Amino acid sequence: MKVRDGMSKLVLAIGPAHSLREAARLMSARRVGAAVVIDPEHPGVGILTAAHRTADVVFASPDWTLEKAAATMVRSGFRHLVVLDGSEVTGLLSMRDIVRCWSDAEANSGGERATASA
Repeated sequence: MKVRDGMSKLVLAIGPAHSLREAARLMSARRVGAAVVIDPEHPGVGILTAAHRTADVVFASPDWTLEKAAATMVRSGFRHLVVLDGSEVTGLLSMRDIVRCWSDAEANSGGERATASA
C-alpha cells in the first residue's frame, strides 16, 4: 500500500497572514490535526500542528510505501508528513491515516495485514 492510498487529499493550507488563533479555528472546524504553511516569500513549506510550526519538514512521495512513511515518522519523532509530487503539495499523511489503512487492510484480509515492499 502506498502513501497516495492513505493520505488526506484535502489539505488545509494557511499563510503568514493567518494568526495562530485563526489557524487553530480552521483546524478545529475541519477536524484536522495539522495544516500546511505556505509563505510565498520563503521557499518550501512548513507544517503547523497542535504542538508547533516547523520549517524542518520531511516530505513523502505519493509512491512511498506506508511502511517507509511510518518508519520515517517514528525515526524522526513526528506524526505528519507533507506529501509532495514534484514541487506540488498533493496531500498530508498522518499516523492516524496509516493506522486506518492498516486496520482496514487487516479487516478485509481476515486478520492478516497486507504488506507491500518498497
